[in-house]
Amino acid sequence: MRLLPRPARFALMAALDVALYARGRPVSSKELAARHDLPPRRLETLLQALVRAGILKSVRGPAGGYELARERRRLCIGEIVRVALRAEEEEDQAPALLIAVLEPLIAETEEAALARLDDITLEDLYTRAIAQGFGQREPATDFDI
Repeated sequence: MRLLPRPARFALMAALDVALYARGRPVSSKELAARHDLPPRRLETLLQALVRAGILKSVRGPAGGYELARERRRLCIGEIVRVALRAEEEEDQAPALLIAVLEPLIAETEEAALARLDDITLEDLYTRAIAQGFGQREPATDFDI
């Protein structure tokens, strides 16, 4: 059973990708989507929600994209997941039985899980990703004349 819905997983992946690849320049949504074989439009809504929440910042222009709005050690995973869950709730209309009976139990369980995720920072995920070989930029092309 998966406790985190897809949008929350994608939001975590997007924030981690920006942390890994935005070294001196923003990461474009197209670049991010291509790296993970996802349609750019699917990520754009989540990226904008992360910008509104102060997790990412948007850089406009031809070399624009996304950067972290705060240091990795100041971004907890629980915060990123909450942003994605709120964005998903805005799109969803639930039946009355689900809201009245199941939602309180699910909310209690989610809060316990989110409390644990609040103890994990983006820096922790970044360190794991680097240890597994992620975050290596393609080497710059050299020209011999």
